[in-house]
Amino acid sequence: MQQSMVVALFRNFLGNAPDWYKKAIIAFLIINPLLFQVSPYLAGWALILEFIFTLAMALKCYPLQPGGLLVIEAVFIGMTSPEHIKHEIVVNIEVLLLLIFMVAGIYFMKDLLLYLFTKLLIRLRSKTALALAFTLSSAVLSAFLDALTVIAVIISVATGFYSIYHKVASGKDYHHEHDHTADDSMPMPSREDLEGFRSFLRNLMMHAAIGTALGGVTTMVGEPQNLIIADKAGWNFVEFLVRMGPITLPVLIAGLLTTILLEKFKLFSYGAQLPETVRTILADYSNHVDKQRTKRDTAKLMIQSLIAVWLVIGLAFHLSAVGLIGLSVIVLATAFCGVVDEHQIGKAFEEALPFTSLLCVFFAVVAVIIDQGLFTPVIDWVLTFEGKTQLVMFYLANGLLSMVSDNVFVGSVYITEVSTALKHGHITRDQFDMLAVAINTGTNLPSVATPNGQAAFLFLLTSALAPLLRLSYGRMVYMALPYTVVLTLVGLAATYFGLLESTEWLYHMEWINHHSPSEMPHE
Repeated sequence: MQQSMVVALFRNFLGNAPDWYKKAIIAFLIINPLLFQVSPYLAGWALILEFIFTLAMALKCYPLQPGGLLVIEAVFIGMTSPEHIKHEIVVNIEVLLLLIFMVAGIYFMKDLLLYLFTKLLIRLRSKTALALAFTLSSAVLSAFLDALTVIAVIISVATGFYSIYHKVASGKDYHHEHDHTADDSMPMPSREDLEGFRSFLRNLMMHAAIGTALGGVTTMVGEPQNLIIADKAGWNFVEFLVRMGPITLPVLIAGLLTTILLEKFKLFSYGAQLPETVRTILADYSNHVDKQRTKRDTAKLMIQSLIAVWLVIGLAFHLSAVGLIGLSVIVLATAFCGVVDEHQIGKAFEEALPFTSLLCVFFAVVAVIIDQGLFTPVIDWVLTFEGKTQLVMFYLANGLLSMVSDNVFVGSVYITEVSTALKHGHITRDQFDMLAVAINTGTNLPSVATPNGQAAFLFLLTSALAPLLRLSYGRMVYMALPYTVVLTLVGLAATYFGLLESTEWLYHMEWINHHSPSEMPHE
């Protein structure tokens, strides 16, 4: 009985995660208290590596559970305190508000975004132009919305198109029930078109995912760590946009050129064309939807368009905390589109809350890092470099870690440590501002290398669409490789050759101002 109960507990522990993964987490939980007795510093680093391991193995088990267990144990053995964790969460409350309310707010604007992407896919017959449009559209949307939200919308679009073609090719009408995950009922000629359609959609999804990174790096709301960095530095929306410009503008141009070259020369499995039979079916369906659209549906699209304008204005002029602007979007969109049922509203929060919870675990790990002084030697070493070399070292240090870990975690750790260096007088305020730019771009650009680095990439990989399109981890890494190389190198070159000079020019033009030498990062 005792043995069977132990087996049952083990089977329940972390659910369907592999046994070796469960044993690894159990080993971590046993080793950490023992190591802490020997050396708190080594135990702290062990915790960081273990947490990064849970992020890297996110496909085996969502990192919230194993990471949360490690953090709970860290509190009990004295690595940090609940009060410090609460402090870190309170300091970063705007980030949590962003994830909770902005992502939910955009959920109620999906009709508009679905409509726009649908027209884009149907009307642009050139694959190169379409790929470029998806990359650029995703970049623009991600600059004003959260990248995770944008990729969620595009996944909805792609899933919708896939299911429609699958249903019609299987001999059914639009209104029929159909399982689009099974190919048994599809005749062979249609299956050949289906494979071509899968390749086509894979291309577009990867271009769109890269687009979220290109746009997400440019503004304080594009990625969660951007908001953390902006808050620490005391930058508003416009100042953040302008300060990042010397790096983000050439990177955007290089990214778009890469999209064109990949499609033109059919490199890295890009260049797949939309089969004509598929295009005909999708165009017919789009016309069908347009004919069925009522005045109420049209009114909803108009309202959502006006809310989108308010969203851009509210963010650009920093009229309120980003999360509160997102809350206003929820109120306006639900009130004027007739969504008043509690359960309907609740669905909007399902996508963001797991990652919001994980972010609180991030902040707990940051509290451990601060209390144990783990990154202080690393930061002190990097700060021994000067000028351009120092900026490059910060860019590379953040970039390499973001490739295997999560860029939100990396960005929040580094900006916290640099803030501490400023408070202790190790760097000047101007130096802090330059390093903040290097940290933001370093976490956002090289992190496209793997799904671990970007929440939007991981969301795509773990979505129901990925198996339909045969989009595996290895395939994502392979298709992202040319973008990884280009974005990383162009960002690095812009950091070394242009960031200091461009920032001085921006000061001279009074587009940005020097912050007071005594002005410290926000607490």
